[in-house]
This record gives sequence, structure tokens and C-alpha cells, in this order.
Amino acid sequence: MFNRAVSRLSRKRPPSEINDSEGHPSSSHQTLKGTSKWATSLENLLEDPEGVKRFREFLKKEFSEENVLFWLACEEFKKTQGKKQMQEKAKEIYTTFLSSKASSQVNVEGQSRLSETILETPHPLMFQKLQDQIFNLMKYDSYSRFLKSDIFLNHQKCEEQEENSPEAQTAAKRASRIYNT
Repeated sequence: MFNRAVSRLSRKRPPSEINDSEGHPSSSHQTLKGTSKWATSLENLLEDPEGVKRFREFLKKEFSEENVLFWLACEEFKKTQGKKQMQEKAKEIYTTFLSSKASSQVNVEGQSRLSETILETPHPLMFQKLQDQIFNLMKYDSYSRFLKSDIFLNHQKCEEQEENSPEAQTAAKRASRIYNT
């Protein structure tokens, strides 16, 4: 039963594949910033370098930072050009995250079925199924705890204080006067 649920969840598209009707990256939350945007979805969190930094900090405390590192490595791998570079990066991902002797091994189904021979003929989506599993693991497990964590809540509080600071209000008033005249 669990395997069927994971299989269904793994069909969800990761942030790199989410586009609007015109093929541009989805921007339904463009007006939101920082923690407000991170709280809307894991996808939005992973699109923001500061969000990734804070999420990694949280996962490190939970002893599962390897999940986001693997996901990021796979995203970078998809952008790799050239067979030789792909082979090198694929081998690096395999030895770092997937082999039985990996230094930061991720816990994915089918891990044993991915053999080193696949590294000889790499392609951009060769890790996609495994990446989707890790994405869903983070989405349905770590992400919800992150939103309740001190790391997230403290960062959110700092953002709110900055927004309510006299300097921010003065700048907003000046901008309002400029555009309303």
C-alpha cells in the first residue's frame, strides 16, 4: 500500500517542470516574498536561494540534509552539457548519494536497481524517478516540520520587523507619493 502511495505521489511534477500555459515558469505567487512565499509550497522554497539555505540548515539539524543536496545535484545535472561532463557528474551523484558506500546516502526505493553501468550512458533525466521520490519525501515529511521550526519562524519574525521598521514605511510612503501624483 505504501509503495502505491509513493508511486502516485512521485507523479507530481518538481519545480523545474512547473510552467504556466505559455511555458514560462509558474508565477502564481510572484507578489509574495521570503517566508510568505516559502510557506505556499516546497517548490517556491526551493526556487529561492535563501529558502534553500534555511531549509538546509533545518535538515542538517534533522540529520537529513542529504535529501535536499541530492535534489539540488539532480537539478544541476539536468543542465549539464556534453557526454563527458554528464558522465563525471552522474558518477559523482552516484558515489555521493546512491552507492552502498555513499558518504551522504539517500534512502530511495529501487536504489539497488541503479547500477554503475547506467553511468556509462548518462542522460539528463536518468535520476528523475529517484529525485521525485526524495522531493516527495521532503514535501510530505520535512517541509511541514520546517514551517513550524524555530529557523523558519525566527526568519519570518525578522522579515516582519524589517517590513514594519520606520525606514521601510518611509520608503513606502515616498513611493506612494511619487506614484500617486
